[in-house]
Amino acid sequence: MTDLIKQNLSGKKVLLLFIATNIVYLFMLTVTIPAVMQYSRGMKILDMMPLGYDAAYVNTLFDTLGTTGQEVYLLKQLPVDLLYPFLFGVSSCLVLAYFLNKLGKADKPVFYLCFIPLFSGLFDYAENIGIISLLNRYPDHTTWMITITSFFSVLKNSFTTVYFVILIITLVVFIKSRLSKRTV
Repeated sequence: MTDLIKQNLSGKKVLLLFIATNIVYLFMLTVTIPAVMQYSRGMKILDMMPLGYDAAYVNTLFDTLGTTGQEVYLLKQLPVDLLYPFLFGVSSCLVLAYFLNKLGKADKPVFYLCFIPLFSGLFDYAENIGIISLLNRYPDHTTWMITITSFFSVLKNSFTTVYFVILIITLVVFIKSRLSKRTV
């Protein structure tokens, strides 16, 4: 897997994937999520709750969304969110790998940190499958389905947070190394 990552570290490829990922994310933030939120009366949708949720919250949210809001969630937001985890996982993996490679760390154990956003993407898929299942079974979903879906939401957000912390540290080290080369 690391060889596949290393083969795809051209700056253009990494940049194009990064741009595509952020276009999809911007579309969700400005179009599909607001479309669902217009029915939620200010309640956050499940995808946007980093610390998870419980059965009471899910039931209140789905009641508040009503049939139309649930359909918008299921048929507009979630289809786009089935593309995003793949784009996020791959592009974030390559962005981190690109900078680690520039730092000469492509053959070091630290390079395995590039897998973290791939796990985030996998947990995002698990979360989305859970949300789809909850919406399709509402009001007959079970507490354990909500608990498992919430757990995947927390894992997705935890891995995403860890990734961004690692990326920031890597970027700081990269910038410092570039600046120190210029002053020598």
